Amino acid sequence: MNAYKANLINSLALIIFGLWGYFDTTSYSAFIPVVFGLILIACSNGVKNQNKIIAHIAVLVTLLILIALVGMRLPKSLESGGIGLLRVLVMILTNTIAMIYFIKSFIDARKN
Repeated sequence: MNAYKANLINSLALIIFGLWGYFDTTSYSAFIPVVFGLILIACSNGVKNQNKIIAHIAVLVTLLILIALVGMRLPKSLESGGIGLLRVLVMILTNTIAMIYFIKSFIDARKN
C-alpha cells in the first residue's frame, strides 16, 4: 500500500461512515467526516502525483480529523457504545493508517 491508496481508503471510509452516522442519528454533525472525506478525495490526484503542497494539505486534514475523532467523538461514543462506537473506531483506524503511510512517504521522499 502507498499514501495514495491509504488516503483513498480513508476518504471513502469517512464518507461512508459519516453518511451512515447521519442516517442512523439524523444529526448534522455526522456530515463533518463526509466533508473531510470529500476534501481528501479532492487531494487524491495531488497525493498520487507526489505534489508536496497538496500532500501536506491532505496530511493536515487527516491529522485534524484524527484529533477530532479521538479527542471529541471517541469519548462520547464510549459512553453510548453500540454501532456508533464501531463507526468511530473504524474512522480512527483508517485515519491512523493514512497518517502512517503519509509519514512513510515523506521519509522516503526525503531519502531520495
